[in-house]
Amino acid sequence: MLLLASASPARRRLLEQAGIPHRVQVSGVDEDGIRQADPRRLVQALALAKARAVAATLDSETDWPPFGVLGCDSLLEVKGEPWGKPRDAAEAVARWRRMAGGWGDLHTGHGLLRRPASGEPEETLQAVVTTRVHFAALDETAIQAYVASGEPLACAGGFALEGRGGLVVERLEGCFSNVIGLSLPLLRRWLGPGALAQAPG
Repeated sequence: MLLLASASPARRRLLEQAGIPHRVQVSGVDEDGIRQADPRRLVQALALAKARAVAATLDSETDWPPFGVLGCDSLLEVKGEPWGKPRDAAEAVARWRRMAGGWGDLHTGHGLLRRPASGEPEETLQAVVTTRVHFAALDETAIQAYVASGEPLACAGGFALEGRGGLVVERLEGCFSNVIGLSLPLLRRWLGPGALAQAPG
């Protein structure tokens, strides 16, 4: 069992599809209160803050799930500028005018807290996975149509690869699942053989 410290439906779907047993507990972390100039440091700090906030609610060692507590956070970096979720449709359109036909770096910070044995301190694993994303050269009509769908407003960087956003991404360099919300290859390495043993059939 893994405890996911995230409200993201996309991350939960990734775990479900991979057959990793989990439950969800939203961290409630004030993301605006955590600041870092470097985008990679920012997503890492946010991921660990989420995991630690949820871990702090566990009453005893017996409450700790075997796989630990996982926090994640993602943002898109375009020409050195970090972008989370657009505030509104106007911002999403403005971003897509800059993104169309270009590249961005999708960073996802991962923080896994585990308590390996009685009386020992928690174990902290952390990593940032970056995937290069090449966006389609959308014209104004296509940009307006995609933003009007509402999907960009709910996603870091203003697109969802697993949804309509799959139509507006030309190619990826790096981990596919990382763009959706967490890196499954990284998680497999962290969880070890137990991750695959839990997977169905």
